[in-house]
Amino acid sequence: MVEFQTKSSYNMQDLLEIMKLLRSPGGCPWDAQQTHESIKKNLIEETYEVIEAINKDDKVLLCEELGDLLMQVVFHAQMEQEAGVFDFDAVADGICKKLIERHPHVFGQVEISGVDDVLTNWNVIKMKTKKQKTTTDSMLSVPRELPALMRATKLQKKAADVGFDWSDVSGALDKLEEEISELRQAISKGDSENTAEELGDVLFSAVNVSRFIKADAEEALTSASDKFLARFTTVEKLANERGIDMNSAGLDVLDALWDEAKAAE
Repeated sequence: MVEFQTKSSYNMQDLLEIMKLLRSPGGCPWDAQQTHESIKKNLIEETYEVIEAINKDDKVLLCEELGDLLMQVVFHAQMEQEAGVFDFDAVADGICKKLIERHPHVFGQVEISGVDDVLTNWNVIKMKTKKQKTTTDSMLSVPRELPALMRATKLQKKAADVGFDWSDVSGALDKLEEEISELRQAISKGDSENTAEELGDVLFSAVNVSRFIKADAEEALTSASDKFLARFTTVEKLANERGIDMNSAGLDVLDALWDEAKAAE
C-alpha cells in the first residue's frame, strides 16, 4: 500500500500525484505496464463519451467524462515524465503559449472585425509556426487517424480556402451523381477493387455536398443511423406482433412494414 492522504476534495496536483503513485513500485500493476500504444484507444473512447454527455446535455455526466479524458492526458504525460522527456507542466506550457500566439487580437495589437478574421489569423499563424509553406503541407498535417468523414471535410475545406472548390452546391451534386454512375459501372463489371475505390469517391463527394449545405457529415450520418435503428426496431416489433418470420417473409413484406414504420414517425 502506497502512502497517500485521502481528502474531501482534490485538485489538479492531486491527480498528478495519484497517477504517479499508480505507476510507481507498489502501485497498480496494470497501470504500471501500460504504454502510449496500449491505451491509445482509451483516449478515443473517453473523447466520444464526452461528446455523448454533451449531446445528452447532461452536466453531471459531462463533468465525470471530462475527468476521464483529463486522466488520459495525465497518464500519457506521466509516462514521458518517467522517461525524462517532458511532464504535464510542459504540456500546459505548450498549449498556453499556443493560445497566446494564436490570439493576437486578445494578447497583442491585432485588430479584427469578426469571427472570420479570428479563423483566418489562426490558420495563417498555424501555418507559419508549423513551417507549412503550401496548402499541401497544411493538408498533410491533417491526421490520417481522424474519422474518415471528418478528415475528408478538413481536406476539402483547406482546398476551398485557396479557391479549389465549386461555386455552389450544384457542382458538388453533379460530381456526386457522376461518382454514383461510375460506382454502378464498376459494380456491373464485377471489379471489386475498383468498386471499393469508386465507393470511396462517392462518400468523398457526399462530404463535399455536406459542406455546401452547412451540415456536419459525421453528425448527418449518425442521425441517419439513429433513424434506421428506430425504424428497424418498429419493423421487427410489427413483424413479431403479426407472426411474420423476417428471415423468410421476403423483401416486399419487409418493405411494406418499413413504410408503415416510416409513416408512424
